[in-house]
Amino acid sequence: MLSLRMDGELLNRLRHHAAKRGMSVQDYVVQTLIRDDFDERFQTAVEETEKFYGVT
Repeated sequence: MLSLRMDGELLNRLRHHAAKRGMSVQDYVVQTLIRDDFDERFQTAVEETEKFYGVT
């Protein structure tokens, strides 16, 4: 379970972005977190590969 506290302006922006994608705010936030986590893990993998092969 994840609980977030946000102001009304942010909630309205999230509602707008979620509605454009046909999603609930909850689903939109979860998908954004998953995507950001993947991007971070992918970047770490690229950096480790570059270190392994000696790419600068």
